[in-house]
Amino acid sequence: MTTNNAEELLSAYSPEDVLGYAKPVKTSLIIKGKLSRGIVEEISRAKKEPGWMLRLRLRALELFEKLPTPNWVIGLEELDLEELAYYVRPDVKEPAVTYEDLPPEIRDYYDKLGIPEMEAKLLSGITFQFESETVYHKAKETLEKKGVIMLPMEEAVIKYPDLVKQYFSKIYPIADHKFAALHYALWSGGAFVYIPKGVKVTEPIEAFFLIGQSLEGQFEHSLIIADENSYLHFIEGCSAPMLKRYSFHDGAVELYAHGGSAIKFTTIQNWSKNVVNFNNKRGIAEENARIDWIEGGLGSRITYTYPSSILKGANSSSSSIVIQMSKGPYVKDSGSKMYHLAPNTRSKIINKSISVDGGVNIYRGLVKINKGAVKARSHVECQSLILDDHSYAYTYPHNQVEEPSAIITHEATTGRIGEEQLFYLRQRSLTEQEATSLIAIGFIEDVMKDMPFEYVNILRKVIEIEFSKVGGLG
Repeated sequence: MTTNNAEELLSAYSPEDVLGYAKPVKTSLIIKGKLSRGIVEEISRAKKEPGWMLRLRLRALELFEKLPTPNWVIGLEELDLEELAYYVRPDVKEPAVTYEDLPPEIRDYYDKLGIPEMEAKLLSGITFQFESETVYHKAKETLEKKGVIMLPMEEAVIKYPDLVKQYFSKIYPIADHKFAALHYALWSGGAFVYIPKGVKVTEPIEAFFLIGQSLEGQFEHSLIIADENSYLHFIEGCSAPMLKRYSFHDGAVELYAHGGSAIKFTTIQNWSKNVVNFNNKRGIAEENARIDWIEGGLGSRITYTYPSSILKGANSSSSSIVIQMSKGPYVKDSGSKMYHLAPNTRSKIINKSISVDGGVNIYRGLVKINKGAVKARSHVECQSLILDDHSYAYTYPHNQVEEPSAIITHEATTGRIGEEQLFYLRQRSLTEQEATSLIAIGFIEDVMKDMPFEYVNILRKVIEIEFSKVGGLG
């Protein structure tokens, strides 16, 4: 397959189609074995970390060993941590600043995804992580002139220790659940971004994470800090080639929006079908600040992701739009959580799921309004589209309201494709698969308006290709 259209390359196919089977990539270090203090210390030594970070890792390991597996976790029977490589360093001496500096076998993955053209057209900065380490990092001069700090996460630990210590693991705590603790014990890679007071970054920054082989763990950590009255749109992309066995992703994102600032965080996850995916995401918004999450999940064997916002300051607000498609015997367990701690806070949750070919979608949401969060408001919409008789969608909303002046509204709908809809579209010379994909795209069209145009194309084209593979509906 050859094309000069970068958008088509990036958006037209599932990762198995674009990237093919995983290809061997030369590595300089692999750390694996029974998870232990020695393993964690070896990772820390390899990264030349300060003592405070090693102590944090070891505390997380202790918690991982003590905490039970969450009762909402299912489908991890095959996951065996002793099989996994916890840390894989590609044979790249330091993050490249040009594509030509990347090894050809790594560069080939990003070329096939059309990332170089996307960077030139859309982005003000980009970070690539392959396996456990950042392999490419570049920021436009405009970011540096504005005083924006954009670094690989491990580099920020060394260069800005006081700033990192102020926020790292404070927004998404180590003890949140067992797999959060595992993440902190083994974390590697990710992006660090600090936006100074009053600075508006008009072009997005992106981090792209790629798992290259079976039986690997990827544990990147991204920390975004928006100082007062600043703005940033951060885009996270995730993918993997076709794997002979599973790999495990257990990443984390922490956002801190200081007074009057705004952070928009967009995720497009199009993992191949053998990835087990945990995505731990949480943000804190101070007075008059805003956090917006947009999450598009189209791949993986099983996904757990719940973008969450803590509305700490008065008049702060947050929205979370989550779109999940589960095609085949796969599970998407998603939702959003909003914590209202201050007066006049606002939140909105929209969750849309599509289930087909035996796919299962689960929504788990939480809206908590504390006493004293006067006149807080929250609205939740859950919409599920089920496309055959052996696919499922479940909705588990949970509201905790301790403030009598607060208002929460919730609506949920579950729909099926009607025979009359299919008949109408079939009369327009569409195949059943084409008609079904058109209905599915229409189902999420209203929420895609908040996404960059190029990434809307990703969702549309991937859905089209996925439905072209459906063997039969109904």
